[in-house]
Amino acid sequence: MDHPENSEEYKGLQVNAGVAQQSIVNPYLQRGRFRRREISVADMVEGIIKGNVTILSQAVTLVESVNPAHQVKAQEVIEKCLPYSGNSIRIGISGVPGAGKSTSIDAFGCHVLDEHGGKLAVLAIDPSSERSKGSILGDKTRMEKLSIRPEAFIRPSPTAGSLGGVARKTRETIILCEAAGYDKVFVETVGVGQSETACHSMVDFFLLIQLAGTGDELQGIKRGIMEISDGIVINKCDGNNVDKCQMAATNFRNALHFFPMPDSGWLPKVLCYSGFYGTGIKEIWDMIYQYIDFVKANGYFDVRRNEQSKYWMYETINEQLRNSFYHNQTIEQQLLKTEQTVLRGEKTSFMAAGELLEKYFSDIKGYRVRKEG
Repeated sequence: MDHPENSEEYKGLQVNAGVAQQSIVNPYLQRGRFRRREISVADMVEGIIKGNVTILSQAVTLVESVNPAHQVKAQEVIEKCLPYSGNSIRIGISGVPGAGKSTSIDAFGCHVLDEHGGKLAVLAIDPSSERSKGSILGDKTRMEKLSIRPEAFIRPSPTAGSLGGVARKTRETIILCEAAGYDKVFVETVGVGQSETACHSMVDFFLLIQLAGTGDELQGIKRGIMEISDGIVINKCDGNNVDKCQMAATNFRNALHFFPMPDSGWLPKVLCYSGFYGTGIKEIWDMIYQYIDFVKANGYFDVRRNEQSKYWMYETINEQLRNSFYHNQTIEQQLLKTEQTVLRGEKTSFMAAGELLEKYFSDIKGYRVRKEG
């Protein structure tokens, strides 16, 4: 396009056509150069043992993956890291939503690192949406002081539909963290519910965080959660809430006397503290270390860990059987049809389930015969 400035009446002025628009992509960019190199099992194990946080994070992601190829590699990594694990104190932390679990973990973690040294791993379980299947994974943002400390490793993980909120692979993640040199491990659950049973089966000390002034303190807590708790702490004991917290602590102490003595022989203690102001934290950690010394002295520490290993063996068997059933080709074809017969009232739920299981076992038996033949 000609510019009017180039006409005869503007002889002293000349406008150039300009330069064509350049691509925003660097022409010297080598795309393959930025492709992440896949780390071998040996290199991954070596990096974990040396305490490389980046490789540890990649290994945890591998463990959480549902890709069968990733699962095979993850199991190899876990197996090689197993001899370096088991040297930590595993603490499960639970409580009602809003009890201040993340704030308390921030205060607990900073205190134990300052007073006792070592390294701390925090495995925060974040609930996944039943509709979108997504998770915010924002627990780390509420642990402002702990998240900037190099000796702390905070890993939020989605529940991904696992029972009660404790991620299915949390136990394997604990092994990886222990192999990386983390001698203290926190496992935070999503709140009071079925997740506590699973969390209790992978930790050495189970801490229940409660609030005062929310009505009857014993009404919102089931007997089962109090029976598996090794310690109960009342948060937000500050300001005008001190008397309420002391009263709630008295009620919990009285209630614990009606429960049978735990197998550990340890009567759970009830303490008050303020996670926001950091008061009463030392007393809680003194209680935890007293418990660890107590159960190690009477041999219950090793008994509990052995029971946990056995529990997770059976849990893995149940999970594998369930996956095998639902991914069976014959079952996949018959499942929706059988479901419709139940909805129409033609068969009972138990009869339909029995028929599906019978087809499943028949299909497995036929497959075995074909394979042997």
